[in-house]
Amino acid sequence: MNAKPLHVERALHERVEIVPYDPAWPALFAEEAARLRAQLPAELIGRIEHFGSTAVPGLAAKPIIDMLVEVSSMEDVVQRIAPILERAGYEFFWRDRERGLPGVEYAWFIRRDAAGRRTHHIHCLEKGSLEWERLLFRDYLRTHPEAAAQYGALKRRVAAEYPDDRVAYARAKTDFIADAMQAMRRAQSG
Repeated sequence: MNAKPLHVERALHERVEIVPYDPAWPALFAEEAARLRAQLPAELIGRIEHFGSTAVPGLAAKPIIDMLVEVSSMEDVVQRIAPILERAGYEFFWRDRERGLPGVEYAWFIRRDAAGRRTHHIHCLEKGSLEWERLLFRDYLRTHPEAAAQYGALKRRVAAEYPDDRVAYARAKTDFIADAMQAMRRAQSG
């Protein structure tokens, strides 16, 4: 069994901290979007979206700005985007398309502040990726404050149960997210 790279091990076991909503989060998103547009060749990126809990006014969250960045291809992420962002101090993560076969299915970056705390997660997606559906969850929470409050309470509880296990923290929220996305799809089709 191959050991995970050190930056992956570090990321998997960093403490999960939930904080009250910070009205500065939208501005931090806009600043990072501008930074990415300045650093990356324009032909490689398209739209940039703020998603996740920091994109929902009033919702408690991990103080990390989640961003979706449309990219021309995963090959461009690996060959052209990753080298630029790694030189700028970002950590590069990817998920293989299939175990043992070449190709990146999903790619993302962590940006940290001078103290080493995560500040941004930059998720790279091709235009047709199903991962863009994450925006449905953001939009559902923005339009359903009661669900956002329930989700905030769930996140606080789960973070207390799994403070040093980000995988378990994420899994414990899966059913809530799936139910909310299904409700949003029904609302859109009805």
